[in-house]
Amino acid sequence: MDHRIVSLLPSSTEIVCALGFEKYLVGRSHECDYPESVKSLPICSEPKIQLDGRSYDIDQRITAVLEDSLSVYHIHADVLKELKPDVIITQSQCEVCAVSEKELVQIVQNELDSRPEVVSLNPISLESIWKDIIKVGEAISSKENGEELVERLKFRMLSIKEQRNRSNGNPRVASVEWLDPVMAGGNWMPELIEMAGGKNLFGEAGIHSPRIQWNDIIDVNPDVILVLPCGYGISKTMSEIPRFKDNPGWDSLKAVRDDQVFILDGNQYFNRPGPRVVESLEILAEILNPRMFDFGHENTGWIKL
Repeated sequence: MDHRIVSLLPSSTEIVCALGFEKYLVGRSHECDYPESVKSLPICSEPKIQLDGRSYDIDQRITAVLEDSLSVYHIHADVLKELKPDVIITQSQCEVCAVSEKELVQIVQNELDSRPEVVSLNPISLESIWKDIIKVGEAISSKENGEELVERLKFRMLSIKEQRNRSNGNPRVASVEWLDPVMAGGNWMPELIEMAGGKNLFGEAGIHSPRIQWNDIIDVNPDVILVLPCGYGISKTMSEIPRFKDNPGWDSLKAVRDDQVFILDGNQYFNRPGPRVVESLEILAEILNPRMFDFGHENTGWIKL
């Protein structure tokens, strides 16, 4: 069955393409950029705030917008009306990550001539990522493709986990998902760290990324620090690292003294709950077990600070 699909978040765009349905995509969000070919699609959303500046400034703008709005993104209803999709994919997991599901439903009901199916994803753990992939498959009449894709992804991840289990050592890992205020990696991030052979120090699987204090990091004194701000590529993160390093006690941290601080691409990998969650695990495996794993992600997916 042919479909007209609009994907309003990068991970679902990647899911649709991995299922072999890229040719049915007719629209995307402003953030969808992988695979490269989707960039030619019409853009159906835009941020309500400026995304430049420091992480503190962005956090303040987001907080201010959410006091009066459901989302930090604007949906282009006129574009959706012109595209006439029969499936629109969004999410309900985080009001900062993508357009508001509630606002989208209101637009579908009040402003579109057609009644497309709204597929809302809720990725909070690895298991829910797998369920979302199958859910997308079902929505575009390809449940079998979804199930097969999930099995392939699980197999690749299990292979890494089993190989890692044959080595010794479990470094204590602090993952930082936002720089100011400091937030630790939650949702599926703790699972990935454990699968790669680390001991996760902050955040719980299946629970939103928590805010922590800088002193919390000082107190636990991690063996490894991973810096992967949501929506930030490596170069953007590096622009803020000097201020992050100015936090009191930075030089006394074990991870700093042992040269075990890493900058990871939080935009392309770790904060996209889709097929490339496997590459995210590969990156962690390379970092935590460099003698055992080399998938070729260094300098593109991660660098050592």
